[in-house]
Amino acid sequence: MGTIDHVSMTRAEKIFPELEASEPQQTQPDSTPTETPAVSLPKGQMRASVLSYRVMHQFGDLFVNYLKARHDVFIGQRGWNLPEIDGMEFDQYDTPLARFVVIHEFGEILAGIRLTPTNAKVGLYSYMIRDAQLGLLKDLPLDVLFFPAPVNDQIWEASRLFVSKNVASSRRGEVQRLLMTTMASAAREVGAKQVIGIVPAVFRRWLQRIGMSATPVGPEMPIDDVRTCAALFDVTTFGN
Repeated sequence: MGTIDHVSMTRAEKIFPELEASEPQQTQPDSTPTETPAVSLPKGQMRASVLSYRVMHQFGDLFVNYLKARHDVFIGQRGWNLPEIDGMEFDQYDTPLARFVVIHEFGEILAGIRLTPTNAKVGLYSYMIRDAQLGLLKDLPLDVLFFPAPVNDQIWEASRLFVSKNVASSRRGEVQRLLMTTMASAAREVGAKQVIGIVPAVFRRWLQRIGMSATPVGPEMPIDDVRTCAALFDVTTFGN
């Protein structure tokens, strides 16, 4: 793929860049589901780590830096009204039930995504899409899905997906690919067969480039002036 035209590129493509048409780089699973092997690139070394509360102490300040990166993206850049403290962004879904996929390099957070089980129950809250449908989240519409939100241990929700603005355009495709591959592997590790999440309505184009199938399961709706919709991802084979 040639260089990205930053003038003509839509806002959705800036957040979810089109991936290169080349075959994705394969990684082999580690002996534990907590971290995948490093992927060597010409200008450094990316690593994909999957954090849980049980193992995050093994990764030093990675979780703290991940929450700081979320603060930079969702509060600093997008202006979302979210809980924050000491330069970290967090919400009611950052619980021990969740898994956090973090792409990092030499201590810098390049990208991230959060996985939450759809059968979660913490006080009044379950997971973001279902709570939106139940009217618990004022910033998301009630009709986010075409059907009642699933409650199933084989379906997890993906949320807080981001790629840092500091990632060069020449590397964004590889970062995005590693993020999605690791997300799929992490979901399978906890017994999930599908992942549900809100993505730009143009998601089919770049998902097809990396061999991941997904089905729209909700109406299009604007978020940050980007047309988005809920989609159901099949992770049974992707990223193997």
